[in-house]
Amino acid sequence: MPKTSHRERILTEGLRVVHERGFANASVRDIVGAAGVPQGSFTNHFVSKEAFGLEILERYYRSVAAIIAETLRNDGRPPLARLAAYVDAIEDQLSGDEMRCGCLFGNFAAEVSDHSEPIRRRVVEIFAEVRDSISYCLRAAVAAGELNANRDCDELAGFILSSLEGAILLSKAYRSPAPIDRFKSVLFDVILPA
Repeated sequence: MPKTSHRERILTEGLRVVHERGFANASVRDIVGAAGVPQGSFTNHFVSKEAFGLEILERYYRSVAAIIAETLRNDGRPPLARLAAYVDAIEDQLSGDEMRCGCLFGNFAAEVSDHSEPIRRRVVEIFAEVRDSISYCLRAAVAAGELNANRDCDELAGFILSSLEGAILLSKAYRSPAPIDRFKSVLFDVILPA
């Protein structure tokens, strides 16, 4: 009978542990303990904690990419409604733990970027991919007449991403969705109509 691989369990539970405690504060022992597997299982599947970090980053990104596909890149919905749905979906995803964990991308940017160049580069790539999806949605809003044609959609998308990540960070600190709600209100009531 073949030996069962613990890789999937380590990734699933490890992502949860790292998201809750931070990358530096989540030891390999914590990760395998949460997964309920022997410590040697970690080194059987991952050459380093950094390699593991890159894999959980990709796993988290897949969940965000699914949200992006349903919202920002869903051409069947009005563009600004898609943008609002994206912000709502991100807020809903973060609310499950009362905003305690925040966004893994932002957490890694703050915590791991100085210590791991591969993780820093991947976080930058992910932010660029999210920004491009926001820009795609904004260009659709211009084409639909929902947004003034003189807007620089790429710059505006960068601003939206930066502001949303900041609001997520504050929501994590306050353990409240209020900063994200404030961001959304200012974005749709003040910035986009102008």
